[in-house]
Amino acid sequence: MKIASVILAAGQGTRLKSRLPKVLHRLAGQPLVHYALEAARAVTEEPPVLVVGHGAEAVRATLGDQVRYVTQAEQLGTGHAVQQAEAVLKAQSDYVLVTYGDMPLLRGETLRALAETQLQNAGPLTLLTIVSLRLRDFGRVLRDESGSVRGIVENAQATPEQKRIAEVNVGAYCFRAGWLWATLPKLPLSPKGEYYLTDVVGLAVAEGGHVATMALEDEAEVLGVNTRAQLADAEAALRRRVNERWMDFGVTFVDPATAYVEPTVQLGRDTIILPNTHLQGSSIVGEECVLGPNTIIRDTTIGNSCHVECSVLEGAVLADEVTMGPFVHLRPGARLENGVRLGNFGEVKNSTLGPGTHMGHFSYVGDSTIGEHVNIGAGTITCNYDGAKKHRTVIGDNAFIGSDTLLVAPVTIGENARTGAGAVVTKNVPPNSLAVGVPARVIRKFK
Repeated sequence: MKIASVILAAGQGTRLKSRLPKVLHRLAGQPLVHYALEAARAVTEEPPVLVVGHGAEAVRATLGDQVRYVTQAEQLGTGHAVQQAEAVLKAQSDYVLVTYGDMPLLRGETLRALAETQLQNAGPLTLLTIVSLRLRDFGRVLRDESGSVRGIVENAQATPEQKRIAEVNVGAYCFRAGWLWATLPKLPLSPKGEYYLTDVVGLAVAEGGHVATMALEDEAEVLGVNTRAQLADAEAALRRRVNERWMDFGVTFVDPATAYVEPTVQLGRDTIILPNTHLQGSSIVGEECVLGPNTIIRDTTIGNSCHVECSVLEGAVLADEVTMGPFVHLRPGARLENGVRLGNFGEVKNSTLGPGTHMGHFSYVGDSTIGEHVNIGAGTITCNYDGAKKHRTVIGDNAFIGSDTLLVAPVTIGENARTGAGAVVTKNVPPNSLAVGVPARVIRKFK
C-alpha cells in the first residue's frame, strides 16, 4: 500500500506580523516546516507534497527539491488546499496523509500509528484527536450515543454546549485516496467563504462510512504556531524533548531549561552541559566533556574529555583532552589536537595547533600551522594579513614564543626555536635559535 503525504503550508501567518512566510520562521535552528517534513518522511517513501501560497518563492528557495510543490493561488480554505494536490497524487497512492506545516512537534511515530489505524479501517478516513480542556481553539469532535463520530464543528461555529466537548480535532488525517479526491469537490462553502477539510467527516458519515479516530496523549505534539508567543512555546517544548532524550542517553544537564541543544547535534555519554550553553548545527561532542556555562558551539566537532568554558566555537575541530577558556573564540578552520590548552581571551582562525601546545591569554593565531608542545606566550599575535592577501605562519615542534611576540607572516619559526618577549619577527627563525628585538634578529644558537 502506497501512502502519500500532503502538507498544508500556504497560509500567510498574519498574526506573526512578519514579512517572512510563517512556515519559514525558525525553530531550534530549522524552519518550522522542516519538522512537518521529517515527520511525514517517517510514513511515506515518496517526497511529500507541499501546498504553498503566500511567500511560495521563498519557501521553494529554502527547501529546494526535497519536496514536490503545488500552489494554492487563492486562499479558499483547507479543503481547497488539499484539492490542489490531486493532479500530482491522483492514481499514484492508495492513501493520503494530510498534516500542517505549522505543527512542528507532531512526531513521525504518531503519524505512522495514524496511518496504521486507517489501514485497519474499512471506512474512508481516520483522524487524530486528543482530549483536552485547554485547547479551546480547535474543532470539537461530535459523537452520537454509541460513540461513533458524526462530525467536526469548528470553534467559531460551535454552540456553547459544543464548546464544552473535551475531545478536539488535532488536524492530522489519513484518507483512502480515491474517496478523498471524489469527495473534495462536494465540500460545502462555509460562512467565511471557504471550503473546510473538516467537513469531509460529515460527508463520510452521510454516506454510511466509518470515521475512525486515533487518540493522542501528548498535548505538546499538537502545538501549532500562529503567533510569536506560540513560536516561543513550541521552542521550549522542543528543547525539553531534545534534552530529555539526551538525559536518557546519559548526558547531564545542570539546568535543562537553560541548555539550548538543536536536534541536529550529537552528544556523548557522561558529558555535562552547564547553564546557558548553546549547541547548534552539525556539532558533535564526545564523552566526558564539560561545556559551559555561557558557551556557544556551532558546527564544531569535539573529542572526549574536553573542557570548554565561556567560549564561542564555530566550525572548529577539537581532539581529546582539550581545555580552553574562559572567553576563547575559535573561528572556522581551527583545529586543536590532543591536550591543547588555550588561555582566556584567545582567538584561533584557520589554524592547526599540534598535540600538547599551550596558547597563553590575549593571543591571536590565524592562518597558522603550529607543531607539538609549543608554548605561545600571552599577547602573541600572528600578523597574517598585509592589506591585500593573507599569509601563513609555521611554528615547529617545541618552540617557545615569548609574550607579546608579533609574527609577521609569511614566516617560519623552526623546531626548538625561541623568541624574546616583545619581538617583532619578520624573517624566518632557524631551529634551535633565539630571536629578539624589533625587528627580531637571531642572537643565540642552541645545541
